[in-house]
Amino acid sequence: MRSWNEIAYYAGFDWAKDHHDVIIVDRSGQIVVDLQIEHNASGWQRWREHLAALDAGVAVSVETSQGVVVEQLLQSGVSVYPVSPASAKRYRERKIPSGNKTDRVDAWSLADALRLDGHGWKALAPEDPLVAELRLLCRDEVALIEERTALINQLQSALHEYYPAALEAFGDWTLPSAWAFVERFPTPQLLLAAGKRKWEKFLHTHRLARSQTYQKRLESFARAGEFVSGEALTRSKSRLALARVRMLRTLQGQLDAHRTEIEKLFAEHPDHNLFGSLPGAGPKIAPRLLGEIGSDRARYEDPTGLQCLAGTAPVSYQSGQIHKVYLRRHCNKPLRHAVHLWANSSRRYCAWAAVYYDQLRARGKSHACALRCLGQRWLKILWKMWQTGTPYDSELHTRNQLQHGSWVLKIQSA
Repeated sequence: MRSWNEIAYYAGFDWAKDHHDVIIVDRSGQIVVDLQIEHNASGWQRWREHLAALDAGVAVSVETSQGVVVEQLLQSGVSVYPVSPASAKRYRERKIPSGNKTDRVDAWSLADALRLDGHGWKALAPEDPLVAELRLLCRDEVALIEERTALINQLQSALHEYYPAALEAFGDWTLPSAWAFVERFPTPQLLLAAGKRKWEKFLHTHRLARSQTYQKRLESFARAGEFVSGEALTRSKSRLALARVRMLRTLQGQLDAHRTEIEKLFAEHPDHNLFGSLPGAGPKIAPRLLGEIGSDRARYEDPTGLQCLAGTAPVSYQSGQIHKVYLRRHCNKPLRHAVHLWANSSRRYCAWAAVYYDQLRARGKSHACALRCLGQRWLKILWKMWQTGTPYDSELHTRNQLQHGSWVLKIQSA
């Protein structure tokens, strides 16, 4: 990356799926390049040819911080400055107060904004390929989990139509044993015809013979004939339920493959012990945190930057005697989700986290707000760990709480 003083030209890049509008201005604000390139090999070659003709340092502002467009820009040797969509809108309104909007206007406003304000922006650094792959795999895993949840809801909806005994017997439909039950006994009639011995064999085979649920399940199976739908409805919906189960098994296989690859990449990263030591993060949340936060220690100068990115830091509004605090909505959504899950899980592993959460709830804070505040504290701890390369140490944290007179520790000791 070039230093800001080495930059002689400023480009605004309005990217789209199949083409990109580009405006490049010089230090005086005059437009020196105005073009539209296709999103293909020849289009990107045109971009590189224009860069070569300028023969000077070029910086680019674009409304994204990742993806194929950013990769191509970095490979072309320019400095890339990401801009949030909300900021891009304000820059456009500064240039065109009338509200007129075109792709070319967007590119021009980004280019001029970079020329005027870019000295205070932070350029993207080339990303560690391992971290980039880990982040994408974790995001794809979450997307697959959402698809699995949708399929499970559809399966339960089909069973509700003709097979309430199955829904009564199994509470967690993410378990393959529940899917196996539908495959083995797809209708109430087949379940009753199988008899008690086959029910017991199924439960023992799938390790469902726990004393807490064993007898209740047998009783549910025995009552399967109390509510029986018509023959046409039963046959059609049982076919649909079996189709959903087969889809779930295929999807679960892909999820397991993603999980294996995520664990492999996470183990290869130098910071895996650091993120793996976080209480409550576990093997699923820790890789997500690492993938979203990355390895660039210079990216966040203090914990506030990380907290803002994760959406735990509130947004303040103050004007005269008016002072309001809002939930931060412009943030890294996958990181916010991971921090939320981590904060919630940490209550089972850290006494101070449980006390802190309970006190906020006692003050009238909602569950989500209390977890957001707890996540805010955890991110401050994580930032310090990350900067020093030190895994979490509960005894060190307790000593720091004593040194600073933490009210949480006083309540915990009472």
